[in-house]
Amino acid sequence: MNRTPILEARGITKELGEGAGKVHALRGVSLKLHPGELTLLMGPSGSGKTTLLSILGCILSPTAGTISVAGESADGLGPEGLADLRRRHIGFVFQSYNLFPTLNALENVRLALDVRGARPVETIARAEAALREVGLGHRLRNFPRNMSGGEQQRVAVARALAGKPSVILADEPTAALDSENGNSVMQLLSQIAKDRHHAVLAVTHDPRTHAYADRIMRIEDGLIISDDRPADTSRNVTKIDVSKKRKANA
Repeated sequence: MNRTPILEARGITKELGEGAGKVHALRGVSLKLHPGELTLLMGPSGSGKTTLLSILGCILSPTAGTISVAGESADGLGPEGLADLRRRHIGFVFQSYNLFPTLNALENVRLALDVRGARPVETIARAEAALREVGLGHRLRNFPRNMSGGEQQRVAVARALAGKPSVILADEPTAALDSENGNSVMQLLSQIAKDRHHAVLAVTHDPRTHAYADRIMRIEDGLIISDDRPADTSRNVTKIDVSKKRKANA
């Protein structure tokens, strides 16, 4: 496996609110995502996982710490700079699919390419290729209302893939799906992660996803508390002593 990280976060903190209502959502998170891996980020509600996903995806800026994606630093970038970095390197998959109901599958994927500034002559071919890659070559002209939940999520995955991102970030990708469709989507994300040009990170509560993971990270109280590679025969788990960090941020 390529050990050069495709995304790296160092010492990420995030404070929300002010004064007595200030919340330390993240308390010094460091992690690396490597191409060829599907990583799960798990933790209870309020643990900071969604905030961390938004920072890794260059949607939010950290209070402190650094982010780099595909060798490009996000440090000091304003909203336009972050949006440019996000368009070129990050693909998102959301729980609610976020498809436009009046557009068919092909048009939904093409729209994401238009936003990225792709030339119109390229968008049809790239959108078709992405939909075929996720097994929907026969559903190009179907509207979301005529597709199952699993098929709609596959369109969302195709939309993320079409932009040729370095990193795909998925937020609870199976939460709205039944067991069969949930497993199908996770199998697809696992296959995508095996491409040496991609890393995939999925935030999830779903225990069904464990079987597809190359790595499982757990977050509590804004800190990464463990980093497990379940496929390793040694079952090597990195336990992280967070007590000192918690005291320092108390």
